[in-house]
This record gives sequence, C-alpha cells and structure tokens, in this order.
Amino acid sequence: MAKDVLCEVRNCHYWADGNRCNADAIYVVSHAGNMASDSSETDCKTFVPADEA
Repeated sequence: MAKDVLCEVRNCHYWADGNRCNADAIYVVSHAGNMASDSSETDCKTFVPADEA
C-alpha cells in the first residue's frame, strides 16, 4: 500500500500542504468498466470541492 498519496487538486477538501491527500480512503473508477489502459480513462471519486465539504 502507498505510504503517501499525492494530489495536485488544491480545491479538494482532502488536499493538504505538500500536495498530500488526507482522505481515509481513495476511490478511483474507470470510464470503461473495470479495466483502464491509462490514467486518462480514470476518475477519482474521492474528490469533494473544498467549499462543499
């Protein structure tokens, strides 16, 4: 398991200094079922806008 989860989306509720993610868990989905060829075919469902949290 990764020790550090990095995130550059500064307007996410879970974003922290150093581009760290403070979420307890990360949920990533694929646009094409349960397989993806590269990162452009995925989305992070953990994202919550900071002003909506």
